[in-house]
Amino acid sequence: MISYFVGLDISQATLDVGFFPEKIPHFQVKNDPEGFAQLIACLSELEVERVLLEATGGYERAVLRALRREGLNVVRVNPKRSRDYTSAMGKIAKTDKIDAQMLAKFAREFEDLPQVEPNLDRDELGELIKLRGNLVQHRDDDKRRIKQTICATAITTYTDHIVYLGEKIKELDEAIEKASNVLDSDTTRRLMSVKGIGVITCGTLMAYLPELGTVTGRKIAGLAGLAPYNNDSGKKNGPRSIEGGRYRVRCAIYMSMWSMIRHDPDFNARYNALMARGKRAKVAAVACMRVLLVQLNAMLRDGTEWKEPKLKVPAP
Repeated sequence: MISYFVGLDISQATLDVGFFPEKIPHFQVKNDPEGFAQLIACLSELEVERVLLEATGGYERAVLRALRREGLNVVRVNPKRSRDYTSAMGKIAKTDKIDAQMLAKFAREFEDLPQVEPNLDRDELGELIKLRGNLVQHRDDDKRRIKQTICATAITTYTDHIVYLGEKIKELDEAIEKASNVLDSDTTRRLMSVKGIGVITCGTLMAYLPELGTVTGRKIAGLAGLAPYNNDSGKKNGPRSIEGGRYRVRCAIYMSMWSMIRHDPDFNARYNALMARGKRAKVAAVACMRVLLVQLNAMLRDGTEWKEPKLKVPAP
């Protein structure tokens, strides 16, 4: 029996379905439960090796959950990766049909990652984290705008809005902590036992990096976009740099890392040692972020508690 690779090009209203090998013609269904049922009915009659779709700002989430509930191997990729693949294959023309077929071909080449089971509690936590980030951005924008106006009415309106947003952000902090415990109270406890890991960082890791504690340190660093990649060619040994990964996770780890540097002797010593060796501040910070994430991953993977640094007591 032939194994098929399936590509889904997703828009707000429709799903374009492509296959490789191209023995089955392209077709289109609606991006709604009725369309999902039609797609699943088609795929259930085939030997499907892998389904590949792009992250499209949330329009892909419902079909992703529906297909994974059916036990299909569904992979969601950054659109940049699929565009790079299409460009490398010399495909210039762009239509929904072409995109779906190229995604199907890309699915054949794609390396399988650990599958994360759909979880409505995780999705809800992610929505709360996203909403809080939006409110914080609005609040900070208003704080900036209030300094740029002399209109009394505008100043009063901005001030009232900032107070309102502050109250909503506090309410969301409580909701995020509650949602984190509903998702996994033990993981929440372990993460928040680390000085520097607060409610928001904990919730962000649980919602946007569910692989934490299930893969190797190298893999988790790559998923977060904290793994350094070589840039060598011939006799050239270029500087290594990070690229890609999950932006929200990286931002959360960045803020926690500075708290760790201030309050954790081990991280403070590590950061200062890198700076003393001539590393730039950002390079030293990323190195500490990577170490923090790898240690958190090992803690959850091994089911151990966070080891607080032992302060050296000076001799009398």
